[in-house]
Amino acid sequence: MDLPINHFKRALREGRPQIGLWSHLCHPVSAEVLGYCGFDWMVLDMEHSPNELPEVLGQLQALGNSPTMPVVRPPWNDMVTFKRLLDIGAQTLIVPYIQNADEARQAVAYTRYPPHGVRGYAGAPRASGYGRIKDYAKRCADEICLLLQIETLEGLKHLEAIAQIEGVDGVFIGPGDLSADMGHLGNPKHPEVVAAVEDAFKRIRACGKAPGILTGDEALARHFIDIGGLFVAVGADQNLLRDSASALAARFKAR
Repeated sequence: MDLPINHFKRALREGRPQIGLWSHLCHPVSAEVLGYCGFDWMVLDMEHSPNELPEVLGQLQALGNSPTMPVVRPPWNDMVTFKRLLDIGAQTLIVPYIQNADEARQAVAYTRYPPHGVRGYAGAPRASGYGRIKDYAKRCADEICLLLQIETLEGLKHLEAIAQIEGVDGVFIGPGDLSADMGHLGNPKHPEVVAAVEDAFKRIRACGKAPGILTGDEALARHFIDIGGLFVAVGADQNLLRDSASALAARFKAR
């Protein structure tokens, strides 16, 4: 048994745009259905969804044979949470609310074993094939992808210092909280917010890292891809379910 290849991480390094979906439904059945819909990656969200470790494990298992790479968003930049997620097989994490280089360094350290970090060692976790993957602890960092989420003006101020940290693979701009911090709560499509994202993308690319974002606006998503976005999420499962089900009901009610 060999270490699973993180195709998402390799695609970012090669500059190939990856189209993603946000998942809030917290269930392996929905994850399995969506895993074969054609998306390159899918976020299993723990920050703004009622997702806990057992549910995330089930979703990772459901996505195991699909072409869609799971990306887990922990609720916070927390060493214990990272350790548990990595042990159950998460290879890509997107970490919310990173404000400065010190927090970025902490996030990197939480994903690496000593002497390069502080990740706690387990003898035979699921990530190691329950001990079947030879030298897992020595090689696993090669396939771990770390994405840091900047979503405030303070974070943007330190963007280069964050992006240039070794071990950071990409920087995700969180448009919802950024729009709130800029005085445009609930309006991530405000021209000032879009301009800030555009500027951030240029700065991230200049640091040699991958820029990413989430937007349900298709025209805006295509725009962000056109200006260099390498991992762009273009919708969320609960919204797709809500909208398609509502539209179906409305068509029949209209009769």
